[in-house]
Amino acid sequence: METQFGLANVWSQGDLITKGVAVLLLLMSLSSWMVILIKALDLRRLSSQAKATESFWHSADFADGLAKFGKDPSNPFRVLALEGREATAHVLHKDGNTKPQLHDNLDVSDWVTRSLRNSIDDTTAKIQSGLAILASVGSTAPFVGLFGTVWGIYHALLAIGLNGQSSIDKVAGPVGEALIMTALGLAVAIPAVLGYNALIRGNKSVLGKLNRYAHDLHAYFVTGARVTGQVGANVVAMKKGN
Repeated sequence: METQFGLANVWSQGDLITKGVAVLLLLMSLSSWMVILIKALDLRRLSSQAKATESFWHSADFADGLAKFGKDPSNPFRVLALEGREATAHVLHKDGNTKPQLHDNLDVSDWVTRSLRNSIDDTTAKIQSGLAILASVGSTAPFVGLFGTVWGIYHALLAIGLNGQSSIDKVAGPVGEALIMTALGLAVAIPAVLGYNALIRGNKSVLGKLNRYAHDLHAYFVTGARVTGQVGANVVAMKKGN
């Protein structure tokens, strides 16, 4: 015997707008979960790549340290090191270009800082892409579900008015089915909000490591040695190999 309540009954008894709201909530849920899973995997990969920064500084030369990051062209730590090396070679005319240029009036430190900052900004934009979807779903899904609820209650009251019956058994079913839309809206919004907050925390951790690595790279390209906060630490400068 087919049940008169539940999601199946809401779908079968609902009109075009009710079904449209349900489909919209389903699409919002699928999109948010896709973003959460993809970004979670990206964060796991970036966290693994960040662990190679210490191995980089214990390498014999720059080329050996660069090899510690692998050959992944999207590795932001590898890209940051390459950007710093190319910026240093360019501003000091070590790239074979001896023609005077406007940046010759800039300090080496300022030029390297600019190049490293641009690379970090590009990486920030990449790892934060998709978070707007989670923010939008988390903020709008409850209202989409509430719209479905109001629409369902409105039609339930119209049906009751036309039939001239207002007993509790006639009201409870339609109103309860309409309230299911509110529950669906919350079920879509809550994972999106929690996923957004978790990804923001993970991105902040990765960007913090990237900024510390950029600071060390800046000191290396400008002074030839990595900056360390440990008093009395014996840090051996890497050779500036290509």
